[in-house]
Amino acid sequence: MKYTLAELAQQIGATVNGDEKITVSSLATLAGAKNNQIAFLANSKYKSQLAGTSAAAVILSEDCVAECPTNALVMQNPYLGYAMVAQLLDSTPAPASNIHPSAVISANATLGSNVSIGANTVVEDGAIIADDACIGAGCFIGQEAKIGRATKLWANVSVYHRVELGQHCLVQANTVIGSDGFGYANAQGQWQKIPQLGTVIIGDKVEIGASTTIDRGALENTVIGNGVILDNQIQIAHNVVIGENTAIAGCTVVAGSTTIGNNCVIAGMVGINGHISIADGCHFTGMTMVTKAIKEPGVYSSGIPAQPNKEWAKMNARFRKLDATTKRIAALESELSALKKDT
Repeated sequence: MKYTLAELAQQIGATVNGDEKITVSSLATLAGAKNNQIAFLANSKYKSQLAGTSAAAVILSEDCVAECPTNALVMQNPYLGYAMVAQLLDSTPAPASNIHPSAVISANATLGSNVSIGANTVVEDGAIIADDACIGAGCFIGQEAKIGRATKLWANVSVYHRVELGQHCLVQANTVIGSDGFGYANAQGQWQKIPQLGTVIIGDKVEIGASTTIDRGALENTVIGNGVILDNQIQIAHNVVIGENTAIAGCTVVAGSTTIGNNCVIAGMVGINGHISIADGCHFTGMTMVTKAIKEPGVYSSGIPAQPNKEWAKMNARFRKLDATTKRIAALESELSALKKDT
């Protein structure tokens, strides 16, 4: 697959600086690119590599054109340009092609046109797989589950009964959607399971990373809005609602019955308490612990950055004395207040 710079510029909304007839066939870094490849410069840390690049062309912003020794695709957001070119030059194979003879497909399932299903996949009664969907090897599609048009599932994805995935979704390997939420009642020390009777509803153009788990609702549904992106190894508990275009990074945990607004950005290893609401446009930095509702958009943090062990030990020792120190300060303030009254 090859594109001329003129063709790429038209596709990504850039302008060509140089020879628009030059063709490229793949992407590479500035430092590693060869003369048939295109690179990009989106981070000023790598600007020093621009002068020595062997790339046929570089995607960059207007303020870097004068320093570019080769052809350029010039646009305001080079990183977006890189993403768009990567889509055009993507050589990732499909999760499956055609319907493998070892797939076990119920006679009561409904398959649209141009559906592909990989080896050893099971599709149960009442499942509906829409046109152009692609299901990888070893997947499980439960009873009455719905897979939207052009949605792709990589190997060993489990989609439980009555789960619904929208159109143009992408689910990476080993993800589980629709497993039971963590619902139990305690009777004199013994746990009694509460059947999880809701399901999971996933919107359009949602991408879900590998080994992520999304639990089904207890009575109502767990809902993932359009355009959400979820990284690897995320836990989404029962009855969670995630608003449109929210992004969540790896190893984050969202407890049950929490509502997350639209256009939020949640970094890695964030813990979000259950039964709270988070406003649109919130950004949580890595390792933040969210224990209460967040009503205003903004950036929130609580994780403690790494520091030399001796400093950490000293700070930890002081932290242990914090309660006693607070009481001493309160006593001193009380004494000071009494002295002021006497004078």
